[in-house]
Amino acid sequence: MSALRRITSVLGHPTAYRIWQSPFVQAKLDPILRNNDLSQVRRVLDVGCGPGTNAGIFQHVDYLGLDLNPLYIAQAKKRFGDRFAVADVCTYEAPSDQKYDFILMNSLLHHIDTEHVHRILEQLKKQLTPDGHIHILDLVLPATTSVARTLARADRGDFPRPLEQWQEIFTKHFKSVRFEPYPLTMVGLTLWNMVYFKGALQN
Repeated sequence: MSALRRITSVLGHPTAYRIWQSPFVQAKLDPILRNNDLSQVRRVLDVGCGPGTNAGIFQHVDYLGLDLNPLYIAQAKKRFGDRFAVADVCTYEAPSDQKYDFILMNSLLHHIDTEHVHRILEQLKKQLTPDGHIHILDLVLPATTSVARTLARADRGDFPRPLEQWQEIFTKHFKSVRFEPYPLTMVGLTLWNMVYFKGALQN
């Protein structure tokens, strides 16, 4: 476990992170691509965007990526242009006439304690248009011993959560449109269990 921790600590560097993630980028995004028509999206807020991991699929729309890591943002700007900003998502607020109809969080919240997860989700509700949706992809902690559970425990994020806990957190803030568990696999072996949540503003 300590060896895995040392490996994952290296991933704070943007290049190392991109190399590690590259085999899984498309598979991670698959539930979003299958269940949404991205050609209809107007404005995207990519929260915890890393070094531009998701930006390639949103080059046709008004897009802003936010991350706390200046190294990630610097690399994202080199790759995709000036569509990124260093920001704290607990306090970020878009102008009232520039809200987003597509808010994305890809593998962010398992790095954050539960109190701050609730703060972030409350803040993001303010950024969402009435007809928009939030899209969350995150790491699930399996209930039983497995490779996926070992890797979840070794992840840089200290807060992988059981599926039921993710559902409880998400639906406290947003109406559930889709809640879909799915695996990330390599040569037939499940390495990570993930969940996709699509949510709308509650009435």
